[in-house]
Amino acid sequence: MALIKSVNGIEPKFGKNCYLAENATIVGDVEMGDDCSVWFQAVVRGDVHYIRMGNKVNVQDGAVIHCTYKRAPTNIGNNVSIGHRAIVHGCTLKDNVLVGMGAIVMDHAVVEENVLIAAGAIVLENSHLESGFIYAGVPARKVKALSTDTFKDTIERIANNYIMYADWFRE
Repeated sequence: MALIKSVNGIEPKFGKNCYLAENATIVGDVEMGDDCSVWFQAVVRGDVHYIRMGNKVNVQDGAVIHCTYKRAPTNIGNNVSIGHRAIVHGCTLKDNVLVGMGAIVMDHAVVEENVLIAAGAIVLENSHLESGFIYAGVPARKVKALSTDTFKDTIERIANNYIMYADWFRE
């Protein structure tokens, strides 16, 4: 069973049909929507500010979601995939976002809907990523428009697949 802890009397809250891997950690002021999943060794730490997630959010293996004390909460929309070992910290990710493996999104960054952040990219503090584009590099820069095919084959497919994968692991 996942490590689920209250912090300062505030317990994590989960929507329907969420999957939490046995060694995932979810603590404090965290609220998840329906059909979310938090995978092996991932940490969702709402100890110093709140974390809010919509529906169909998957937090893949080794990813970390955190905030900055009293300054930067984390807000995550619907249909969002947070790749393996990514860090999402004190920022806003709107609907239909993919944060690639090992990418970092820093405090007060706002990622509009329908955005793909490439693996290893670093989205600097206070950045604003425009809807409909792929961002890559250090620091992350707009590299090209996100086509409808790429959207359906990447962002939408991955979010839907993680609901299926979670079903494989339920006891």
